[in-house]
Amino acid sequence: MRFFILILICLYANISIGQTIFNIQIPEKKIIISKHIYGHFAEHLGRCIYDGIYVGENSKIPNINGVRIDIIKALKDLKIPNLRWPGGCFADYYHWKDGIGPKKERPSIVNIAWGGESEDNSFGTHDFLNLCEELKTEPFISANIGTGSVKEVMDWIQYTKHEGNSPMADLRRKNDRELPWDVKFWGVGNETWGCGGMMTPEFYSNKYRLYSSFMTNRQNNNKIYRIAAGAYGENYNWTEVLLKNIPKKLIEAISLHYYTTAFGVIGAEKNPPGSAIDFSEKDYFMTIKSAIKIEEIIKKHISIMDKYDKDQKIDLVVDEWGSWYGEEIGTKPRFLFQQNTIRDAMIAGATLNIFNNHANRVKIANLAQAVNVLQALILTKDEKIILTPTYHVFKLYSIHQDAQLLDLKFDSPVYKYKSESIKAINASASRDKDGNYHVSLVNLDNKNSHETLFKLSKHSIKNVSIKIVTSKKLNDHNTFERNDLIKTTSFKDFIFSNSNLSFKIPPHSLMLIKLIK
Repeated sequence: MRFFILILICLYANISIGQTIFNIQIPEKKIIISKHIYGHFAEHLGRCIYDGIYVGENSKIPNINGVRIDIIKALKDLKIPNLRWPGGCFADYYHWKDGIGPKKERPSIVNIAWGGESEDNSFGTHDFLNLCEELKTEPFISANIGTGSVKEVMDWIQYTKHEGNSPMADLRRKNDRELPWDVKFWGVGNETWGCGGMMTPEFYSNKYRLYSSFMTNRQNNNKIYRIAAGAYGENYNWTEVLLKNIPKKLIEAISLHYYTTAFGVIGAEKNPPGSAIDFSEKDYFMTIKSAIKIEEIIKKHISIMDKYDKDQKIDLVVDEWGSWYGEEIGTKPRFLFQQNTIRDAMIAGATLNIFNNHANRVKIANLAQAVNVLQALILTKDEKIILTPTYHVFKLYSIHQDAQLLDLKFDSPVYKYKSESIKAINASASRDKDGNYHVSLVNLDNKNSHETLFKLSKHSIKNVSIKIVTSKKLNDHNTFERNDLIKTTSFKDFIFSNSNLSFKIPPHSLMLIKLIK
């Protein structure tokens, strides 16, 4: 009898058993989701820069100053807010003065960090910063503190920022650039616990203090945003030591790196990272479990930051994140070229939701990487390009940039694989300047649809539109022969009635729901 009554109540209230109920709340504290959470990364690695972004002025592929026009257009369409360069591990081998001046006179270098390939330095500071201008995006430069010097970094800052007369400003003018670019974001080294020098946190703390104290430009209060090279994953001691030893006046942010894999530590010979397209249900589950672990890691790093920075003046910058699998068969070793499936769309969507929900501390993030490397937005082959599933996620989610974070209350159903389980539903929500709400919703469950109900009576919603990214199979991916297998489409199978929005979210799918006021 009680069960029968419960059924009647659910039918009357437009609620089904097993339905996930969402309630949107406007928080007391106004938190803005920084557009810079949606940043990207272009390292001198594999085919990201050369034969990717940059093909040279003499290429038959349409270009602007050697940069592919189709890539420029694709990145503009994402509203890309910042671009990190030149590394990564490459940054601490890179000497910026090798990449300025007449291109025929620039010395070649060997990319020791990635594959031992020779590079002719034809893509340097001017090329990168002019590209950022074309994209209307903020440059984010990783400074060399591994094989470089304090003076080299100081000169680079002066070259890119100083308006008046000075040796570096005059050198810039000699190289046909009158006005500075005014680069704000500067990383002080990269992965200094690893490829950036195998330092201890105590040693790096002191080295950071030295560099950051000289990394300033006080002219016209033109401040530099200095980002300390932070931990990888669960190395909480690194964050603790840095924040204990670095004075607040010398630091604006601390970084965090985290890569998603189903098989443990990146690069460990006994834990190969698996295939990007040939993977099992177990691989899928373990990879998703690895991806969403970043929330626990972020929370623990933030708790350490709160201990030393109670006023929350120091930001968290996740300037390398994404999926890392084995290189595609037939591609060059150490070039890290991998395909991109609907699994990667799930990783991107869930991770960006996590960043959004921690926007009080997470202010910048950079997907690794933009083109042809790891979880790339774009893949290239001769004159052709592929827009990956991850690209479509970023394009959908761009609506969250600089929007107000909303509280989204719900109890997620469970996604099980044998004896293990995780939350199936992952989501975040924001309010734009026009007052409309946007909810990004991910169903990580690879088999089951889930009933959802948004209770909207308190919000005066007049209309609803939904976009979706999904596919039939987990390993579906776009190819150079078919670039539209996975794309964004409209989702119409919903009911919006009596201030309630209900629908089933399909397996391994991602939605952007617009609630129009």
